[in-house]
Amino acid sequence: MMEKYTKLIEQIRIRKPLVHHITNYVTANDCANITLAIGASPIMADAQREASDIARIASAVVLNMGTLNERTIPSMIKAGKAAGEAGVPIIFDPVGVGASRLRNETANLVLEEVRIGVLCGNISEVRFLSGRQSKTKGVDASEHDIQNPENAVLIAKSLAAQLDCVVAVTGAVDVVTDGKRSICIENGHIMLSNLTGTGCMCSSLIGSFCGAVPNMLLEATVAALLSMGIAGEIAHTEAGQQGNGSFRTALHDAVSRMDSDTLMRRAKLYEA
Repeated sequence: MMEKYTKLIEQIRIRKPLVHHITNYVTANDCANITLAIGASPIMADAQREASDIARIASAVVLNMGTLNERTIPSMIKAGKAAGEAGVPIIFDPVGVGASRLRNETANLVLEEVRIGVLCGNISEVRFLSGRQSKTKGVDASEHDIQNPENAVLIAKSLAAQLDCVVAVTGAVDVVTDGKRSICIENGHIMLSNLTGTGCMCSSLIGSFCGAVPNMLLEATVAALLSMGIAGEIAHTEAGQQGNGSFRTALHDAVSRMDSDTLMRRAKLYEA
């Protein structure tokens, strides 16, 4: 089971997929650099006049609602529709959905207008989109939802079946499912939650892997979250005691050094 996940990183380095981001300005630099670190090529094109053109030539499109504004919402829809027409996989990160009417309306609009391939969010966001009661803490998962996850696998499977896509729930244990198969990943470190943008970087990594192997979205998503979790563990060992700034640099370094052997040796995952 492991080999099919770990070998995917080699495909990124060979194919160097172009990943089109319409993401938030707080984490755009980290998202671009983590994309480069894994071996893909980022472009951050959120202008309406070029969003469609860039999406058509990209290998994957990442739509992220982190710093949502009315200027980029039409760009997301245009990029998403163009990517769908071109057969380009779309990764949607509904950051903060449930926190405001604008975020709720935008998430629903994207899901209605765009044929997404992977939806990646925290437990609060996924609970909200699945129609369950959810509490939010701005753009982060609420303590209530973290401590009372019900069964994250069942919630994710339900949403995946509803949307006909892969759903990834990030947290202490990551869950990835296509509605039929569900993979749980236990890699990671608590310091990842103290660094802004790690969820956005996960979406960038998912875009990188999906861009390299667009016909293997479930496996690509698992490989991306494995890479992030293992990189977090390595970064903590190498620089965690020095604080968040050093940890952030070490995280990027660890992703840039990631290879199939490291993934194979350190991966902690099981099929639910």
